[in-house]
Amino acid sequence: MFIMNSLSISKRAQILSLLVEGNSLRACSRIADVSINTVTKLLVDVGTACADYQDKTLRNLPCKRVQCDEIWSFVGAKQKNVPVEMQGIFGIGDVWTWTAMCADTKIMASWMVGGRDSESAKAFIGDLSGRLANRIQLTTDGNRLYIDAVERAFAGDVDYAMLVKHYNDEHKSPERKYSPSSFVSADKRRINGDPDLAHVSTSYVERQNLTMRMSMRRFTCLTNAFSKKVDNHMHAVALHFMYYNFGRIHKSLRVTPAMEAGIASHVWTLEEIAALVEQPVTKKRGPYKTREEAQ
Repeated sequence: MFIMNSLSISKRAQILSLLVEGNSLRACSRIADVSINTVTKLLVDVGTACADYQDKTLRNLPCKRVQCDEIWSFVGAKQKNVPVEMQGIFGIGDVWTWTAMCADTKIMASWMVGGRDSESAKAFIGDLSGRLANRIQLTTDGNRLYIDAVERAFAGDVDYAMLVKHYNDEHKSPERKYSPSSFVSADKRRINGDPDLAHVSTSYVERQNLTMRMSMRRFTCLTNAFSKKVDNHMHAVALHFMYYNFGRIHKSLRVTPAMEAGIASHVWTLEEIAALVEQPVTKKRGPYKTREEAQ
């Protein structure tokens, strides 16, 4: 077994590789032959560093078309199973991850873990607006929380449209109860400015939902791998987007999204991501003293 202070950079990179490829914490612990506490501490340390690095680096982005969406997950228990005394406490029950993706560079420009309410929408869109270098065309789904949030954040300096999708809510048979409803139609609605209706789409950001569920075990439905602590949930999301933006070549681009956006010059290795956290320095033990000498 390894302890955190003695983990080599290659061992840390191995554990991160297992995490970003969708393994659970305990699976990483078994495969890498380290304790579960070591994996958890590495996730916390690297996740914190990834969030800080991207917060500073994802600025003045050259995005022209941005798509936004929200993806559902839960922490601790599904909302219907949350005890009465814990109702309304953030981080217990339903949790939503808000995402904003550039349709051209495919970079995840902004994300936020929060509730599905007006305050979260305002905070998320406010953060997005501060990361852009140009006026953009923005597309969201039909969630009306976006309307006020976009107006507050952009003050009209945006070409904004909603893509409102309609589904068939017909009764499902038992064998199809986990399948999505059948798509019927979609309306493109201009909300502000002069959006090009040909580019009103949420296809790229919705495809990222699948990438998230495949790459983060805690997002996988119908398992017991869901997050138990909301802080660790946030660390996992930060690590995922660090690897997605900087360390994983996008098949349609043949470079990483960060390289396409001009904020990285090369494909980051997992060793480089691990190195965002400085290796702890092991202090030498002092000479042994008896209890009498110590007194």
